[in-house]
Amino acid sequence: MHQVYVRIVLSTILEEFESEVQFYTEQLAITEKNWLDWKEGQVNLSAENLQKIKNLFTDYEWLVLQKVLRQTILFPEKRNTAVQEYRHIKTAIAKKWLAGDLAEVELIAPAKESPKVNPFINIRVTVKYGEWGYDDILSFRLPSMIQQQIEKAEVPLLDWVNENLVETYTKDDEAVS
Repeated sequence: MHQVYVRIVLSTILEEFESEVQFYTEQLAITEKNWLDWKEGQVNLSAENLQKIKNLFTDYEWLVLQKVLRQTILFPEKRNTAVQEYRHIKTAIAKKWLAGDLAEVELIAPAKESPKVNPFINIRVTVKYGEWGYDDILSFRLPSMIQQQIEKAEVPLLDWVNENLVETYTKDDEAVS
């Protein structure tokens, strides 16, 4: 199960950071050896660093991750496709929320202080309950060309997400497993 968890964590790290190295050096402040040993299940990370890994996920994404891990225990054959399953179920849930008019979708602007052109955009699908801190959120990092497609075609973001999220977010699944 640890290896499945590690593969999903690595997929998520690569959605948010330029590299694994950047994540473990800048966020966790650990050595390459410690990182590699943790990935192999040979050492534990500190509680603080485990929390930083958990913080890569929204609360709802963490719940989905736990469900995928449980599926790989019940059905060991799913271990090889866990990353794809995680990404697929996130998109399926987002589409259900949006189809049922339960959620809002928004494009998250990149941080202004970054001097580099960001090749990605972030889309957030949120179910709001009217109580602070209890919203369910799914986030998706997609190629920035998507924003240009939306702007040029004048397609509302909600329509684009309904039509293209699954294909765009899951198309690189083979590369992350």
